[in-house]
Amino acid sequence: MHSSKPLPVLGCAVPLSGLRMHRDWILEKQRDLEIQDFFWAEILNGDWSGLAAEVKKELDGYRGRLGIHGPFWGFTIASKDPDVRAIVEKRMHQGLDVCAALGATQMVIHSPYTTWDYNNLDYNVGARDEVIERTHQTIGSAVKRAAEMGCELVIENIEDKDAHARVALAKSFDSPAVKVSIDTGHANYAYGSTDGPPVDYFVHAAGEMLAHVHLQDTDGHADRHWKPGEGTIPWTEVFRALARLEAKPRLILELRHKEEIRAGADYLTRLGLAE
Repeated sequence: MHSSKPLPVLGCAVPLSGLRMHRDWILEKQRDLEIQDFFWAEILNGDWSGLAAEVKKELDGYRGRLGIHGPFWGFTIASKDPDVRAIVEKRMHQGLDVCAALGATQMVIHSPYTTWDYNNLDYNVGARDEVIERTHQTIGSAVKRAAEMGCELVIENIEDKDAHARVALAKSFDSPAVKVSIDTGHANYAYGSTDGPPVDYFVHAAGEMLAHVHLQDTDGHADRHWKPGEGTIPWTEVFRALARLEAKPRLILELRHKEEIRAGADYLTRLGLAE
């Protein structure tokens, strides 16, 4: 890539076992890191202090940008059920408790937008505004707390076919504590299976709101979490789109097989896209 900007440095998303596996590689360039042990309700509802202490022990000497994947299983952040919204609000605060314990400055949460929404939000009058309103009701207190902590909540595309709706949702909070995340594999699934736009269009749509990227490759059919190069994502074009941004999103390899993280990084490095 012909650019005067320095190449972005790749990071990774790992549980404690993966942190131990790749610790030297992470520390070598103080790579961005996303800890993935704390999105399970069973862990968040229990005593996770020992697990957090183990993670912190492995992070001795780490000065990079640290985040966690927040809770997401079994709910949407825009539920119509007020009782469910109360549980989700609790989960968001439990995630922020972990961020406070680890010193994490970012938490990944999941977009509420579905493929069904794409076809129906404009048919049901007021539905777009209602999704935004319910999301504010659900995570509004967590956003306020995150801002006070110096932490960001980044909203990741899951089923999103419309690359812009999630960005509008994030902007609606008018807070430095809400930004956008892109999962390249989820975007490629939308492109391949639901006639969504290609992955680089998601980057352009996010623009300067982009603070986090899950890098994973897919065939456009399933959420494969393959290492880059195994699927059909046009990585050169994705990184061209990223290079246009002033923002410096965390570029996080999120692979199903954690032992392949280095190989995935090496592939992007060989293409001259990152280091």
